[in-house]
Amino acid sequence: MSRSVVRIDQASLFELLTVASLFLVALFGTVIAYQAYRGYRRNDASSMLYLAIGLLLLTLCPFLVNVALTTVVSPDRIVIAFLENVSRLCGLVAITYSLYGNH
Repeated sequence: MSRSVVRIDQASLFELLTVASLFLVALFGTVIAYQAYRGYRRNDASSMLYLAIGLLLLTLCPFLVNVALTTVVSPDRIVIAFLENVSRLCGLVAITYSLYGNH
């Protein structure tokens, strides 16, 4: 599978909006995760820690995996999609544990 690099000045509006929306999801997810972490530190509630971890795995990690892997290794798209989905699955498991786990 051959890949071509898309430069910012050559990107379409749709490509720019896609990257911007991915970045905003990662940013807002990180801000909410930080607030959950502050709640964990303030109240010593482990459920808030699992919520923070889950949110990071759900929002920030897939973005970082995508950017880091395409920049450093440039694997097939299916590998990136698989690693993003594993991160999201782990994030959902952590959030579920924060809601239903024995703390």
